[in-house]
Amino acid sequence: MATDRAGGIEVNPVAGHIGAEITGVDLAGEPDDAQVAAIRAAVLRWKVVFFRDQKLDHAAHVAFARRFGEPVVLRRRGSASPPDVPEVETTADRLELGGRFGMDHDEWLRRRRHTLLRGWHCDHGARIDPPAATILRADTVPPYGGDTTWSNLAAAYAGLSAPLREFVSRLRAEHRLGVGYQPRPGDDAYVRHLLDHQIATRHPLVRVHPETGERILNVNGYYVEQITDLSRAESAHLLDLLLEQATRPEYTVRFRWQPGSVAFWDNRATIHLAPGDNAHLDFPRIMHRVMLAGDVPVGVDGRPSEAIVGSVPGRW
Repeated sequence: MATDRAGGIEVNPVAGHIGAEITGVDLAGEPDDAQVAAIRAAVLRWKVVFFRDQKLDHAAHVAFARRFGEPVVLRRRGSASPPDVPEVETTADRLELGGRFGMDHDEWLRRRRHTLLRGWHCDHGARIDPPAATILRADTVPPYGGDTTWSNLAAAYAGLSAPLREFVSRLRAEHRLGVGYQPRPGDDAYVRHLLDHQIATRHPLVRVHPETGERILNVNGYYVEQITDLSRAESAHLLDLLLEQATRPEYTVRFRWQPGSVAFWDNRATIHLAPGDNAHLDFPRIMHRVMLAGDVPVGVDGRPSEAIVGSVPGRW
Protein backbone atom coordinates (compact mmCIF):
# COMPACT_ATOMS: atom_id res chain seq x y z
CA MET A 1 0.00 0.00 0.00
CA ALA A 2 1.53 3.30 -1.09
CA THR A 3 1.10 6.20 1.29
CA ASP A 4 2.10 8.85 -1.26
CA ARG A 5 2.30 9.21 -5.04
CA ALA A 6 3.80 12.63 -5.59
CA GLY A 7 5.90 13.34 -8.65
CA GLY A 8 5.34 9.82 -9.94
CA ILE A 9 7.00 8.13 -6.97
CA GLU A 10 5.49 5.73 -4.45
CA VAL A 11 6.31 5.71 -0.74
CA ASN A 12 5.62 2.32 0.82
CA PRO A 13 6.03 1.98 4.62
CA VAL A 14 7.88 -1.15 5.71
CA ALA A 15 7.45 -0.99 9.52
CA GLY A 16 4.98 0.57 11.93
CA HIS A 17 7.08 3.45 13.26
CA ILE A 18 10.01 3.83 10.90
CA GLY A 19 11.15 3.08 7.36
CA ALA A 20 9.67 3.31 3.89
CA GLU A 21 10.73 2.07 0.46
CA ILE A 22 10.52 4.58 -2.38
CA THR A 23 10.01 3.47 -5.98
CA GLY A 24 9.50 5.24 -9.28
CA VAL A 25 12.53 7.54 -9.19
CA ASP A 26 16.00 7.40 -10.74
CA LEU A 27 18.32 9.12 -8.29
CA ALA A 28 21.02 9.50 -10.95
CA GLY A 29 18.58 11.09 -13.38
CA GLU A 30 18.20 14.46 -11.66
CA PRO A 31 14.85 14.05 -9.83
CA ASP A 32 12.53 16.99 -10.39
CA ASP A 33 11.39 19.40 -7.68
CA ALA A 34 8.17 17.49 -6.96
CA GLN A 35 10.10 14.26 -6.47
CA VAL A 36 12.66 15.93 -4.23
CA ALA A 37 9.85 17.41 -2.12
CA ALA A 38 8.18 14.00 -1.84
CA ILE A 39 11.45 12.34 -0.79
CA ARG A 40 12.12 15.06 1.79
CA ALA A 41 8.63 14.64 3.23
CA ALA A 42 9.08 10.87 3.40
CA VAL A 43 12.41 11.19 5.22
CA LEU A 44 10.84 13.52 7.79
CA ARG A 45 7.80 11.25 8.22
CA TRP A 46 9.47 7.82 8.17
CA LYS A 47 12.98 8.82 9.38
CA VAL A 48 14.76 6.48 6.93
CA VAL A 49 13.84 5.68 3.33
CA PHE A 50 15.21 3.02 1.00
CA PHE A 51 15.79 2.88 -2.75
CA ARG A 52 16.67 -0.21 -4.79
CA ASP A 53 18.56 -0.77 -8.04
CA GLN A 54 20.08 2.70 -8.29
CA LYS A 55 23.01 3.43 -10.66
CA LEU A 56 24.76 6.19 -8.72
CA ASP A 57 28.43 6.94 -9.17
CA HIS A 58 30.27 9.28 -6.81
CA ALA A 59 29.38 12.45 -8.74
CA ALA A 60 25.69 11.54 -9.01
CA HIS A 61 25.61 10.60 -5.34
CA VAL A 62 26.89 14.07 -4.38
CA ALA A 63 24.58 15.80 -6.86
CA PHE A 64 21.56 14.01 -5.39
CA ALA A 65 22.63 14.92 -1.85
CA ARG A 66 22.96 18.60 -2.78
CA ARG A 67 19.22 18.71 -3.53
CA PHE A 68 18.64 18.32 0.21
CA GLY A 69 21.46 20.30 1.82
CA GLU A 70 25.17 20.99 1.90
CA PRO A 71 27.40 17.89 1.83
CA VAL A 72 29.96 17.61 4.59
CA VAL A 73 33.64 17.45 3.62
CA LEU A 74 35.63 15.58 6.25
CA ARG A 75 39.23 16.53 6.90
CA ARG A 76 40.05 12.91 7.79
CA ARG A 77 38.22 10.40 5.61
CA GLY A 78 38.28 6.64 5.24
CA SER A 79 41.44 5.21 3.73
CA ALA A 80 39.52 3.90 0.73
CA SER A 81 37.70 7.17 -0.02
CA PRO A 82 37.94 8.57 -3.56
CA PRO A 83 40.61 11.31 -3.64
CA ASP A 84 38.79 13.48 -6.19
CA VAL A 85 35.33 13.52 -4.53
CA PRO A 86 35.85 14.91 -1.02
CA GLU A 87 32.16 14.74 -0.13
CA VAL A 88 32.13 10.93 -0.39
CA GLU A 89 33.38 8.74 2.44
CA THR A 90 33.99 5.08 1.71
CA THR A 91 33.92 2.41 4.37
CA ALA A 92 35.50 -0.93 3.62
CA ASP A 93 35.29 -3.69 6.20
CA ARG A 94 38.64 -4.85 7.58
CA LEU A 95 40.44 -1.93 5.93
CA GLU A 96 39.96 0.99 8.28
CA LEU A 97 41.35 0.44 11.77
CA GLY A 98 43.34 -2.71 11.21
CA GLY A 99 46.91 -1.69 10.42
CA ARG A 100 46.35 1.98 11.24
CA PHE A 101 46.36 1.43 14.99
CA GLY A 102 48.13 -1.87 15.43
CA MET A 103 45.10 -4.12 15.93
CA ASP A 104 42.90 -6.09 13.60
CA HIS A 105 39.36 -4.93 12.91
CA ASP A 106 37.63 -7.79 14.70
CA GLU A 107 39.57 -7.06 17.90
CA TRP A 108 38.63 -3.38 17.72
CA LEU A 109 34.96 -4.30 17.35
CA ARG A 110 35.13 -6.60 20.37
CA ARG A 111 36.52 -3.80 22.49
CA ARG A 112 34.31 -1.07 21.08
CA ARG A 113 30.95 -2.85 21.34
CA HIS A 114 31.27 -4.41 24.75
CA THR A 115 27.56 -4.18 25.54
CA LEU A 116 24.56 -4.95 23.37
CA LEU A 117 23.61 -1.27 23.20
CA ARG A 118 27.03 0.27 22.53
CA GLY A 119 26.82 -0.18 18.78
CA TRP A 120 23.76 2.06 18.41
CA HIS A 121 24.77 5.53 17.24
CA CYS A 122 24.00 8.58 15.19
CA ASP A 123 26.70 9.84 12.85
CA HIS A 124 29.23 12.18 14.53
CA GLY A 125 27.01 12.66 17.56
CA ALA A 126 29.78 14.19 19.70
CA ARG A 127 29.98 17.25 17.46
CA ILE A 128 28.27 20.52 18.34
CA ASP A 129 26.42 20.23 15.00
CA PRO A 130 25.93 16.57 14.05
CA PRO A 131 24.98 15.91 10.42
CA ALA A 132 21.32 16.46 9.56
CA ALA A 133 21.15 13.40 7.34
CA THR A 134 23.16 10.61 5.79
CA ILE A 135 22.80 9.06 2.34
CA LEU A 136 24.50 5.67 2.16
CA ARG A 137 24.79 3.54 -0.96
CA ALA A 138 25.86 -0.07 -1.28
CA ASP A 139 28.69 -0.92 -3.65
CA THR A 140 29.68 -4.46 -2.69
CA VAL A 141 27.72 -6.48 -0.13
CA PRO A 142 27.95 -10.03 1.21
CA PRO A 143 25.44 -12.59 -0.12
CA TYR A 144 24.03 -12.84 3.40
CA GLY A 145 24.48 -10.88 6.61
CA GLY A 146 25.51 -7.24 6.83
CA ASP A 147 22.05 -5.74 7.47
CA THR A 148 21.68 -2.29 9.08
CA THR A 149 18.99 -1.42 11.65
CA TRP A 150 17.55 2.02 12.48
CA SER A 151 15.40 3.24 15.37
CA ASN A 152 12.93 6.15 15.54
CA LEU A 153 13.90 8.38 18.49
CA ALA A 154 10.76 10.52 18.23
CA ALA A 155 8.56 7.46 18.67
CA ALA A 156 10.80 6.23 21.50
CA TYR A 157 10.39 9.53 23.36
CA ALA A 158 6.61 9.55 22.79
CA GLY A 159 6.46 6.02 24.18
CA LEU A 160 7.83 7.04 27.59
CA SER A 161 5.41 7.73 30.44
CA ALA A 162 4.42 11.37 30.85
CA PRO A 163 6.35 11.90 34.12
CA LEU A 164 9.53 10.44 32.62
CA ARG A 165 9.13 12.52 29.45
CA GLU A 166 8.90 15.64 31.60
CA PHE A 167 11.91 14.65 33.71
CA VAL A 168 14.32 13.81 30.89
CA SER A 169 13.32 16.86 28.83
CA ARG A 170 15.03 19.04 31.48
CA LEU A 171 18.35 17.16 31.40
CA ARG A 172 21.56 17.49 29.39
CA ALA A 173 24.26 14.94 28.68
CA GLU A 174 27.91 15.00 27.69
CA HIS A 175 28.61 13.33 24.34
CA ARG A 176 32.26 12.45 23.84
CA LEU A 177 34.30 10.68 21.16
CA GLY A 178 35.70 7.36 22.33
CA VAL A 179 33.13 6.51 25.01
CA GLY A 180 32.92 2.77 25.60
CA TYR A 181 36.31 1.87 24.16
CA GLN A 182 38.20 -0.54 26.41
CA PRO A 183 41.95 0.18 26.23
CA ARG A 184 44.41 -2.61 26.93
CA PRO A 185 48.20 -2.77 27.04
CA GLY A 186 49.59 -2.10 23.57
CA ASP A 187 46.80 0.24 22.51
CA ASP A 188 48.94 3.37 22.72
CA ALA A 189 48.44 4.36 19.07
CA TYR A 190 44.64 4.31 19.20
CA VAL A 191 44.40 5.93 22.63
CA ARG A 192 46.72 8.68 21.38
CA HIS A 193 44.49 9.08 18.31
CA LEU A 194 41.43 9.55 20.55
CA LEU A 195 43.21 12.07 22.75
CA ASP A 196 44.59 14.03 19.79
CA HIS A 197 41.16 14.27 18.14
CA GLN A 198 38.99 14.73 21.19
CA ILE A 199 35.47 16.05 20.62
CA ALA A 200 32.92 16.62 23.37
CA THR A 201 29.62 18.49 23.51
CA ARG A 202 26.88 18.99 26.08
CA HIS A 203 23.62 18.20 24.25
CA PRO A 204 20.02 18.32 25.50
CA LEU A 205 18.80 14.85 26.39
CA VAL A 206 15.65 15.72 24.45
CA ARG A 207 16.08 17.90 21.38
CA VAL A 208 13.41 19.63 19.32
CA HIS A 209 13.52 18.68 15.65
CA PRO A 210 14.16 21.88 13.65
CA GLU A 211 11.78 20.91 10.83
CA THR A 212 9.00 18.80 12.34
CA GLY A 213 8.95 20.21 15.88
CA GLU A 214 8.98 16.67 17.28
CA ARG A 215 10.73 15.94 20.55
CA ILE A 216 13.62 13.55 20.02
CA LEU A 217 15.18 11.31 22.67
CA ASN A 218 18.80 12.28 22.08
CA VAL A 219 20.62 9.15 23.26
CA ASN A 220 23.02 6.72 21.63
CA GLY A 221 25.54 4.11 22.69
CA TYR A 222 28.67 5.47 21.02
CA TYR A 223 28.99 8.97 22.41
CA VAL A 224 26.96 9.60 25.57
CA GLU A 225 29.35 9.83 28.51
CA GLN A 226 27.16 10.99 31.39
CA ILE A 227 23.99 12.90 32.14
CA THR A 228 24.92 16.28 33.57
CA ASP A 229 24.16 16.92 37.27
CA LEU A 230 23.46 13.25 38.02
CA SER A 231 25.83 10.93 39.84
CA ARG A 232 27.68 8.30 37.81
CA ALA A 233 25.41 5.58 39.15
CA GLU A 234 22.21 7.55 38.52
CA SER A 235 23.37 8.48 35.03
CA ALA A 236 24.31 4.91 34.12
CA HIS A 237 20.96 3.50 35.23
CA LEU A 238 18.95 6.19 33.46
CA LEU A 239 20.96 5.90 30.24
CA ASP A 240 20.50 2.13 30.23
CA LEU A 241 16.76 2.60 30.62
CA LEU A 242 16.60 5.21 27.84
CA LEU A 243 18.77 3.20 25.45
CA GLU A 244 16.63 0.13 26.02
CA GLN A 245 13.57 2.27 25.28
CA ALA A 246 15.18 3.76 22.16
CA THR A 247 16.02 0.34 20.71
CA ARG A 248 12.82 -1.55 21.47
CA PRO A 249 11.99 -3.68 18.42
CA GLU A 250 8.72 -1.87 17.68
CA TYR A 251 10.62 1.37 17.04
CA THR A 252 13.11 -0.22 14.61
CA VAL A 253 13.45 -1.31 11.00
CA ARG A 254 16.08 -3.64 9.51
CA PHE A 255 17.30 -3.36 5.92
CA ARG A 256 18.82 -6.04 3.72
CA TRP A 257 21.38 -4.44 1.41
CA GLN A 258 21.84 -5.28 -2.27
CA PRO A 259 24.26 -3.70 -4.77
CA GLY A 260 22.67 -0.42 -5.82
CA SER A 261 20.63 -0.02 -2.63
CA VAL A 262 20.50 3.45 -1.06
CA ALA A 263 19.38 4.42 2.44
CA PHE A 264 18.63 8.06 3.28
CA TRP A 265 18.03 8.80 6.94
CA ASP A 266 17.38 11.71 9.27
CA ASN A 267 20.42 11.67 11.54
CA ARG A 268 18.67 14.06 13.97
CA ALA A 269 15.81 11.65 14.71
CA THR A 270 17.39 8.20 14.47
CA ILE A 271 20.15 5.98 15.70
CA HIS A 272 21.38 3.01 13.72
CA LEU A 273 23.22 -0.21 14.30
CA ALA A 274 25.95 -1.31 11.90
CA PRO A 275 26.04 -5.05 11.23
CA GLY A 276 27.87 -7.31 13.64
CA ASP A 277 27.18 -10.62 11.92
CA ASN A 278 29.58 -10.43 8.97
CA ALA A 279 33.01 -9.79 10.51
CA HIS A 280 33.80 -13.52 10.40
CA LEU A 281 32.62 -13.94 6.81
CA ASP A 282 35.10 -13.87 3.96
CA PHE A 283 33.02 -11.44 1.89
CA PRO A 284 33.74 -7.73 1.29
CA ARG A 285 31.23 -5.04 2.23
CA ILE A 286 31.98 -1.67 0.65
CA MET A 287 29.66 1.30 1.18
CA HIS A 288 29.80 4.98 0.18
CA ARG A 289 28.18 7.75 2.20
CA VAL A 290 27.52 11.45 1.92
CA MET A 291 26.43 13.38 5.01
CA LEU A 292 24.53 16.67 5.02
CA ALA A 293 25.53 19.52 7.30
CA GLY A 294 23.34 19.92 10.36
CA ASP A 295 22.52 22.55 12.93
CA VAL A 296 23.20 22.91 16.65
CA PRO A 297 20.56 20.95 18.62
CA VAL A 298 18.11 22.94 20.74
CA GLY A 299 16.41 21.61 23.86
CA VAL A 300 12.82 21.86 24.97
CA ASP A 301 13.84 24.91 27.03
CA GLY A 302 15.11 26.68 23.91
CA ARG A 303 18.79 26.44 24.89
CA PRO A 304 21.26 25.14 22.29
CA SER A 305 23.99 22.57 22.83
CA GLU A 306 27.32 23.77 24.23
CA ALA A 307 30.72 22.76 22.85
CA ILE A 308 33.15 21.45 25.45
CA VAL A 309 36.18 20.71 23.27
CA GLY A 310 37.14 20.15 19.65
CA SER A 311 34.03 21.14 17.72
CA VAL A 312 33.05 24.39 15.99
CA PRO A 313 29.77 24.69 14.03
CA GLY A 314 30.37 24.23 10.32
CA ARG A 315 34.06 23.39 10.71
CA TRP A 316 34.91 19.79 9.93
